[in-house]
Amino acid sequence: MRLPTPDQIDDLHKRYAATPDAYATVRRHCGIVWRIAEGLIAASGADVDADLVRAGCLLHDIGVHRLDEDAEQGELGQGHYIRHGLLGHRLLAAEGWPEGLCRFCSCHTGVGLTRADIETQHLPLPPGDYVARTDEERLVMYADKFHSKSRGGRFHTADGYARLVTRFGPGKDEDFASLRAQFGEPDVAALSAEFGDPVRD
Repeated sequence: MRLPTPDQIDDLHKRYAATPDAYATVRRHCGIVWRIAEGLIAASGADVDADLVRAGCLLHDIGVHRLDEDAEQGELGQGHYIRHGLLGHRLLAAEGWPEGLCRFCSCHTGVGLTRADIETQHLPLPPGDYVARTDEERLVMYADKFHSKSRGGRFHTADGYARLVTRFGPGKDEDFASLRAQFGEPDVAALSAEFGDPVRD
């Protein structure tokens, strides 16, 4: 699969970010998610394409730059934030990148969004299944759960996210447990010390 270089990824973030602050926030988060995934690969011995995982991590939130509130306010809007994955998928597709790369955007939200989730929760998304299928997609989705851009940035422990994910519907805790068993847990205390973001348990 054709993958963008780090410079091309950085250029995409710069071109689509509404403000320098929005660029810095999203780009930093994506870099931290790659750092988490990189550690999980090393610790678990996961048989994944690390270059593809890196590209997926660095691009998974590119759609945040396309939210309407961002363009108007220069801030990370929350109104329809759940749409950022689909917007990112469309952005990368319009830029000519392969479907296998675009999917990291549309299939990383929560522990996967199903058609049933969209219909029963009345989510502002076209009906469909936005679920990670490959181990690379699963790892990017999982690594993303341990860091949040909100409130200046913060880390989640595995136990903390396991409690949080129950709000998103039945079976989501089991989906997260499956990811946890497959990839292990990152050392969020060490990551907090490295990046300076607090840990929320």
